[in-house]
Amino acid sequence: MTKSRLNLLNYMIALITEFAKAHKLCMQDAYLYLKQFKGLDFVEEFYDVEHTLPFDNAVEDVTIYCKRMGGHLS
Repeated sequence: MTKSRLNLLNYMIALITEFAKAHKLCMQDAYLYLKQFKGLDFVEEFYDVEHTLPFDNAVEDVTIYCKRMGGHLS
């Protein structure tokens, strides 16, 4: 695995953790939600920008994106 791919993977794990905390979900439910509503695809596509933001902003961005894709979290 390349270093850049490992960095992306580590970032996704951290973001899923923060997303789960922000929405009071377990890690598995957070992962499944982000996968179903394309949040993980969003993070992968825009990793170059998202990883430069504080996690609060990144969680907000991915939450908004998932809502646009049909997700229903508050």
